[in-house]
Amino acid sequence: MKQYFSTIAILAASLMSTVLVPTLKADENNKLTTITIDQSIDVQGTVLPPGSYVIKLLGSPLNRFNVLIYNADENHVIANVLAIPAYRLQPTGDSKFMFYETEEGQAPALHTWFYPGDNSGFEFRAPRRNALANSKQGNPPKVVASIASDN
Repeated sequence: MKQYFSTIAILAASLMSTVLVPTLKADENNKLTTITIDQSIDVQGTVLPPGSYVIKLLGSPLNRFNVLIYNADENHVIANVLAIPAYRLQPTGDSKFMFYETEEGQAPALHTWFYPGDNSGFEFRAPRRNALANSKQGNPPKVVASIASDN
């Protein structure tokens, strides 16, 4: 009887550990992306200086457009941004970042972010100074640059 009990206990422990394994590995649902930038960029009013950052979605399935920006060690949230759904026709194999046109001397402003292989992505508001200038001129924000990431 003791032999059966220990066998059942070991079997139960191994089943429990296999159930936990998927939650311990990286989850593609959070769209974790690591970027390194060599110049400052503006993300909805938060200017990120040159360096490495981790961008990912908030863990809740109800908040699929809350984008979190962390430092490289993921121990400090730099910004929590509410994005707008964006779509593209052709997915690519890498992360794609596109930027708004900005005035000379201003940090490029992030326009969209697409995760590798996804047609749906995230759009970020134009900086207020650009939105006001463009609305006075009757011009929509213009996308002028894009970069790709390793993830």
